Amino acid sequence: MSRTTLETSSRIKSQELVKAALVTALYVVVTFLLSVISFGPLQLRLAEMFNYLALYHKRYVFAVTLGVVIANFMSPTWILDVPIGATATFLALILCRALTKRIKNDILKITITAIVFAISMFSIAFQFHVLLNFPFFYTWFTMAVGELFSMTVGGIIIHFVSKKFDLTK
Repeated sequence: MSRTTLETSSRIKSQELVKAALVTALYVVVTFLLSVISFGPLQLRLAEMFNYLALYHKRYVFAVTLGVVIANFMSPTWILDVPIGATATFLALILCRALTKRIKNDILKITITAIVFAISMFSIAFQFHVLLNFPFFYTWFTMAVGELFSMTVGGIIIHFVSKKFDLTK
């Protein structure tokens, strides 16, 4: 490999890392700034909008998952929220990428992703049930509604951002 090729490859890898780190940091900062509504049995975690970025590029699967890991250390149920929340996010992102990879319509991709993430809230409801004895189904319902709201607001934002910027790069 020539020196120029190595330099170009190194620059591209650095850019990839910076983009991923930026999304991780944004997830954590938005969650922290809105922490009063980001945790609990009825949560509106607006940082969930970054989940949609994984539909545009696979680098964001790990970036968002890492953001969830870091942010969940602020959770009152962090002992389970860190491993379970991160795993649930990672699996949901992988599932959403698989379900939407052949779909061209961004609105449909956003809708599918919002529904998957709302359903995935059973994992967080389980934490509240185990640690705090909250009723599982009621907690799952309230968390799913909050997630659906957060994902809807985030989906609108990301949809408009994607019209101005190429998120696949």
